[in-house]
Amino acid sequence: MLKIWGRASSVNVQKVLWAADELGLTYERIDVGGKFGGTETAAYRAMNPNGLIPVLQDSDGSLHWESNSVLRYLAARYDAAGAGLWLADPAARSQADRWMDWASSLLGEPMRVLFWGLVRDPVSADLNAMTRAEDQAADYWARLDAHLATRPFVAGDRLTMGDIPAACQLQRWLIFPITRPALPHLAAWHDRLSQRPGYAKHIMVPMT
Repeated sequence: MLKIWGRASSVNVQKVLWAADELGLTYERIDVGGKFGGTETAAYRAMNPNGLIPVLQDSDGSLHWESNSVLRYLAARYDAAGAGLWLADPAARSQADRWMDWASSLLGEPMRVLFWGLVRDPVSADLNAMTRAEDQAADYWARLDAHLATRPFVAGDRLTMGDIPAACQLQRWLIFPITRPALPHLAAWHDRLSQRPGYAKHIMVPMT
């Protein structure tokens, strides 16, 4: 059985939990991080020297960390036929890969600022930084909205690993108490995602 270390409220842990459900995998999740602590212990640092969550241990004992890397591993390991989250064709898989990296390298920072300022520590929020983050996030989401105008999912006609990182952030953005532009293709994508049991179970949950 797989083991996943990380608190269920972490967006990076949520990515892995949702992917595991999409792949029909059985796993045990262990609470670590945040109020649970545990990431500074020698045992945990032996698994992930960065002390971050999640960490995945496969049934063969191999260890995997960095959430997008874990997604790629699970998709490649458990969907070798390329019928689900994995895309066997390198050109098609590049579509998934680029949106996964986009969600971390560009979208991630303004979403982090908004999350901390609106949910985690609103008392200490820098209002100017919050305004910039709100505008920047809206611009990034508009780019994905334009991409989704010609396809139901980020890499084509079905859900793949490429949808998961941005989709986890989208749920948060939609419930932040902010002003959002009308992005119909993004809204339609969210409607499709909402029908998936793993998304409803792991992503459509209260933020803490």
